[in-house]
Amino acid sequence: MGPVTEGFEVSWRDAGGEHRRPLAEATTIEFEAGLPVRGFPSYRGQRNFPGLYWSATTGGHVGFESWLERDHAMLLDFTPEVIGLLSQPLWLFWRNEKGRVVSHAPDYFARFEDGRGLLVDCRPLDRVDERSAAKFAVTQLACESASWGYRVVGAVDAIRMSNVRWLAGYRHPRHGAAAGVIERLLAVFSAPSPLVGQASLLGDPIAVLPALFHLLWHGRLRADLSKPLTDTTLVSRAEAW
Repeated sequence: MGPVTEGFEVSWRDAGGEHRRPLAEATTIEFEAGLPVRGFPSYRGQRNFPGLYWSATTGGHVGFESWLERDHAMLLDFTPEVIGLLSQPLWLFWRNEKGRVVSHAPDYFARFEDGRGLLVDCRPLDRVDERSAAKFAVTQLACESASWGYRVVGAVDAIRMSNVRWLAGYRHPRHGAAAGVIERLLAVFSAPSPLVGQASLLGDPIAVLPALFHLLWHGRLRADLSKPLTDTTLVSRAEAW
């Protein structure tokens, strides 16, 4: 593909239509509040699995084109510091050494509570071919020029991902208990304690555990997610870690 010889441009969509500007003039745009720049095709015999993931961060749906993308959307949603998330957020354009326009649409744009932006591309690392690697390298340069972060992410540790998927089942606000129950859960887990045994102190685990998992999802309670979640997993209030 060759090195970049001209400046970057970026295009995006929002309720006002489509826009295109030099990247240097667009770094303050709230891309996370826009619309995807392209859709996700679905057809007979398709080998990947597109769909929509409901994000607790945005209160809306985030698109994905594969299970891998869904997992990373979930992980970004699970990150307490992330306050905005959009799939297929923008097109990035540049010219290569032959003067040809090259384009790339990263998979996700995430906004952090401190204002930082992050572009993410999801690809199994053993499937990053020479063409993709070249585009990823140029995208990294573009992100550096915009003071954004950039990640190319592959498969996630299976145990951690299994735990996050489980907790994602309790991400919706409907699993948040009354304030009194929340405060009591935070109190009984003021020090690391076994998950089910300690929750049982507050009543029937069937009634209490959804609220506990909801707090784990939102980061107010913590556990070691590098190991399978079990009845005896130690859980504690976030500030106790």
